[in-house]
Amino acid sequence: MYKIETKDINLYYGDHHALKNINLQMKANTVTALIGPSGCGKSTYLRLLNRMNDLIENVRIEGTVLIDNKNIYERGIKIDELRKKVGMVFQKPNPFPKTIFENVAYGLRVNGISNKDYIEERVVRSLQNAVLWDEVKDKLKKSAFELSGGQQQRLCIARALAIEPSIILMDEPASALDPISTAKIEELIYELKDKYTIVIVTHNMQQAARVSDRTAFFYIGELIEYNDTKEIFTNPQNQRTQNYITGRFG
Repeated sequence: MYKIETKDINLYYGDHHALKNINLQMKANTVTALIGPSGCGKSTYLRLLNRMNDLIENVRIEGTVLIDNKNIYERGIKIDELRKKVGMVFQKPNPFPKTIFENVAYGLRVNGISNKDYIEERVVRSLQNAVLWDEVKDKLKKSAFELSGGQQQRLCIARALAIEPSIILMDEPASALDPISTAKIEELIYELKDKYTIVIVTHNMQQAARVSDRTAFFYIGELIEYNDTKEIFTNPQNQRTQNYITGRFG
């Protein structure tokens, strides 16, 4: 059984046909990279998986999105429950104007959890899993804005982990970061796949090659090729994939 499966997905923004007949399957505990030039549909596809596109006017979606074999677009699906299961990390770090501790605890409190010991245990565990604990353990009551950009992004990952999702979506999580912070995020992605299924949008071809098990190449709303990452980068089957990864366009 696949963790994530999308069947015959077509998505329209008004009259614009943004995703065209997308079929993709992802197994649990893998990292899937979505690559392709700007505007090709990869972020739109990512947002399908936790219904973030619902927030955009004039969006129409056809097809089926299955998570754990359940259609997340069925009537009666509780979107807040879905987003607990499918966490999201955005391109730019977006910590809340709160302390480091309260940033991580936020999702737990919003979901009605008030047990102090449980919240503290989850905050500590999430910061450890985001490889940030050693850097912040003595300043949990300080503002999250005092952290560096790379630390803020790992804090946002910790915040996503705190509510114990099974899937983490990452929309270019390192594009605003320096090389050292980027390397830490990549190491973190590699470690997290033992416990989570990760889907990452990236413009950085080397990053896709380093962190992912499978890679999907999108172009003008179409899925051109999907295969093991090593195959995509060393032996692509489609000429357009070859042209993109060798820098002939993009």
